[in-house]
Amino acid sequence: IFFDDRHHFEINDKKQFDKDKIADFCKMKGIALYDTASEVIRLKDNASDKFLEVVKQTDVKALLRKIPQCENIITTGQKATDIIVDIFRCEEPKVGEKSEIIFEGRRISFWRMPSSSRAYPMSLENKAEFYKRISEIAKNCYKRSKQYKNFFIRFFLGNFTNRPFSSF
Repeated sequence: IFFDDRHHFEINDKKQFDKDKIADFCKMKGIALYDTASEVIRLKDNASDKFLEVVKQTDVKALLRKIPQCENIITTGQKATDIIVDIFRCEEPKVGEKSEIIFEGRRISFWRMPSSSRAYPMSLENKAEFYKRISEIAKNCYKRSKQYKNFFIRFFLGNFTNRPFSSF
């Protein structure tokens, strides 16, 4: 989306992403990634939300206290969305839309994007259209503040470790 190249973050000739390249990009743009759950049980050998049991939710409020500049939360997938709705008792946005979270006097836009999972029944091209909208919002934040730093924090349940790519 940022590079108009769907293979930009892939390792050449392999069907896997380059974690270091993604981490460097996130640091440069001020994008923090973290799981909404710090402990899960996989009930089957896949990442489908319906086969994940959340044992312990991440303390998202504590993370946001460490990032006072954060204006947007983005979830990918139903389980992550459910957790954010549960934590903040906010309205669940439709896919591609946002609702508002009021947290300790701060207004935070809560965006819901399609699941990034290959199992989610939507083509990569269609998913990219949703994410392009978010990249435009990031650019507008940049124009306002002259920095991307800490404007977006994306929460998800996925195959990454439960450590953030971008340090807090």
